[in-house]
Amino acid sequence: MRMIAVAGAGLLLALTGCGNEASAGGSLKGNVYLSTAVTEDGKPKQLVPNSRVRLTFTDDGRLIADAGCNSMQSPVDTGGGQLTMDDEIAQTAMGCDPQRHAQDGWLIKVLQSEPTWKLEADRLTVTSGGTTISLTDRRTAEPDLALDGTKWSLETVISGETASHQAGSEKVWITLNGDRVTGSTGCNELQGKVARGTGTLTFGEIATTRRACPGDAGKLEQTLLTNLKGDVSYEIDSNRLKLRAGSNGLDFTG
Repeated sequence: MRMIAVAGAGLLLALTGCGNEASAGGSLKGNVYLSTAVTEDGKPKQLVPNSRVRLTFTDDGRLIADAGCNSMQSPVDTGGGQLTMDDEIAQTAMGCDPQRHAQDGWLIKVLQSEPTWKLEADRLTVTSGGTTISLTDRRTAEPDLALDGTKWSLETVISGETASHQAGSEKVWITLNGDRVTGSTGCNELQGKVARGTGTLTFGEIATTRRACPGDAGKLEQTLLTNLKGDVSYEIDSNRLKLRAGSNGLDFTG
């Protein structure tokens, strides 16, 4: 994913472990939280449809946040019941519609304001002035989908440091069942064999129907088939399936 530096107090916060997290209800490190409600001055704030705030507190001391389009990350100090960021954040640079772009900016502003936080069991509350974001542990809010039997729709193509949503991706999908993979390239139907390992999938030859796929459809089909070849690692996070082979890969949603 191409990352760009953004001036200002950093957004996604790395957990440094300094300060007294217990005073705020426990440790955030190693957990992912998804928003369940947002209020501003006591009134509900409607997020962009089909979006939510996602805060990922990593084991190596970062907070990765997104609000439906680009992701942001930076070191964070969680001591004293506050989230305190660095002076810079790193942000991906995928194109967003104006509504999601504005929502990204809103989330950055909230997280740069040194909001307070409180953790009660699996519920996290982040407060800045009149804004309150209520979140729930991802494992409770969105348990991992099963690898088998889920229709995985293509969302993002990863190539080196670049992440892109290509035209026609919404028509591309795969489903795995045992040693079989079926799906669509967005132009042709596909089927083939796949073997399982610990955190890995090994794709055999993928057969497709033979409809001509000109222009972008043909390029997307080739990208898909190139990534569904040989050994790839896989990870399921809630409703997201990530396939990786080196620095290239595919992200799907279930």
